[in-house]
Amino acid sequence: MMRLYKNVAVILMVGCCAGFLGCEKFLDEKTNRKLAVPATLQDFQALLDHTDMNVSAPSAGEISSDAYYLTDKKWAGLESENQRRMYIWEKENLFNTGYNDWNDTYKAIYTCNTVLSGIPQVKRTAVNAAEWDNVKGQALYCRGNNYLDAVIVWSLAYDQTTASIDLGLPLRLNTDFNEVSVRSSVRQTYEQIIQDIKGSIHLLPLVPLSKFRPSRAAAYGLLARTYLSMRDYENAGQYADSCLALNENLLDYNTLKFTGNYPIVAANNTEALYFRFMSFSNIIYNNLPIVTPEIYNSYAPDDLRKQAFFKKNTDNTFWFRGSYGGNYGLFCGIATNEIFLIKSECLARMGKVTESMNILNKLLVKRWSNKATYMPYTASGTDDALKVVLAERRKELVMNSLRWMDIKRLNKEGASIKLTRNLNGKVYELAANDLRFALPIPEDVIALSGMIQNRR
Repeated sequence: MMRLYKNVAVILMVGCCAGFLGCEKFLDEKTNRKLAVPATLQDFQALLDHTDMNVSAPSAGEISSDAYYLTDKKWAGLESENQRRMYIWEKENLFNTGYNDWNDTYKAIYTCNTVLSGIPQVKRTAVNAAEWDNVKGQALYCRGNNYLDAVIVWSLAYDQTTASIDLGLPLRLNTDFNEVSVRSSVRQTYEQIIQDIKGSIHLLPLVPLSKFRPSRAAAYGLLARTYLSMRDYENAGQYADSCLALNENLLDYNTLKFTGNYPIVAANNTEALYFRFMSFSNIIYNNLPIVTPEIYNSYAPDDLRKQAFFKKNTDNTFWFRGSYGGNYGLFCGIATNEIFLIKSECLARMGKVTESMNILNKLLVKRWSNKATYMPYTASGTDDALKVVLAERRKELVMNSLRWMDIKRLNKEGASIKLTRNLNGKVYELAANDLRFALPIPEDVIALSGMIQNRR
């Protein structure tokens, strides 16, 4: 885990050295002078530049998903009993006490709230207007991003008919520790997410100093992901369009070198709009998880993703190495490949089959070893197009935190995706629309706050 933090810090410092120097200085001063509080734009930027903001997204959804499996021996060898329980979808005690995905998420939200509460005390002038707007926009974006990640893990899938009564998240919008935590509805949670991200759009720059800071295109992309999670395909498609109007760069996989462990180098990744990574969990990092044969065998021989994403273990199984960060940190940020797929899916759902396939082909031809032999996808109708797009979405976005969201939203539409684990001669199942798709909130949080726990 420490190596991941160091790698992220190095990349950040290349494009954002000044911000990090300010961050280190501010954090050191706060440690030495306990009464120090952030008061300048540089202070607030330093808080947002801290690496925790970019490497602590929840990994619980990916751990619970179906792109990988563990052998009996690997499962038994996990250091964390909580992870063993999460792997087989137990109903309780899935998170370590104190240090877990929930804690990381709300720590990041608290940082955003610190910035949003403090920045009005800094006068916005003609001289500092761009910086002032950028800092506020980053805080809004990051708060919305954290709430979206969290609602996908700890709430049921968005359902228009029940969203007003389904349990969402406690919406902490200030730094008052004395405020009692109460769970909002799923609808209220998504409304806050949308409000935050929309509020960030015109405050953020077109080109950020570093891709570890959000941009306007990233905000449009995050809104497209949000509306996709809600199954609001009209808005998802519109915001995908807005994102791609600003940046539609795609990475040609023919330019990658497959000799090392991690072929996709962060510095040269033209697709990444915003770098963000899941929190370290050894159950899904490096070669501990084994990619399912279903996933590995789904790629055609000329599909370069098969080489870019996977590397063979000594026992002829495969592990995932295709993270967009260029190391073992699992990317879950915003990138144009995801936005192309959102646009293609939304077009298919609107019955615009030819346009949907054109967008998909524009992406996939960049993954083909011999473009002359690439056979563009066609579809006979909406259902056929949707089937093609969703299959490619699963292949393109493997191990990047979105599968948990996809299973939940697609099961609401009758996909009947059932998850299965085979362990020590026993079969564990998670049926479509099972209540366990909303993971239990850590028990220590429930005990401390008195909030309602998810039904199990």
